[in-house]
Amino acid sequence: MKRTTTSQLVTASLLLAIGILVPMIFHVFGVAGQTFLPMHIPIIIGGYILAPQLAFILGLLTPLLSSFLTSMPVLFPIAIIMMVELSCYGITISVLTKVFKQNTMVTLIIAMVVGRIMAGLTVYCLVLLFNIKMNPLLYVKAALITGLPGIIIQLILIPVLLQALKKIKILK
Repeated sequence: MKRTTTSQLVTASLLLAIGILVPMIFHVFGVAGQTFLPMHIPIIIGGYILAPQLAFILGLLTPLLSSFLTSMPVLFPIAIIMMVELSCYGITISVLTKVFKQNTMVTLIIAMVVGRIMAGLTVYCLVLLFNIKMNPLLYVKAALITGLPGIIIQLILIPVLLQALKKIKILK
């Protein structure tokens, strides 16, 4: 395994802070986080910038720490589901970008599909383990419908942000 550099750790920490602060700003102004998915964007960017293991950890820690610090998202079950979903985004994008050299849009779409499938599987496991009253398929369907504006924003904004990061030489 390749050693994690200090710059990677600093970048991951910055993205973690952004992943906690941006949703707080959305909530202060009464904008629904479930609709615009503000926590997803720093994790997705992290997938393109960070090593796979750090991108995974970023996706795991951001909803957990946000839940502990702000009570958003609610720890059980939403933060648990988001931890799985966002960590899948991070590692999927990082691996597809760094190992398989896939382009931005392909990696983004694949990561969104993988993340949503894993969110559904997480809901299914929570139903089995804790008998919570959630339907995995309805959860994924509702997340897609409610989050459609956020998904569209991500598909437009992420490539633009990545180009900007390349221009300022943060991303190769």
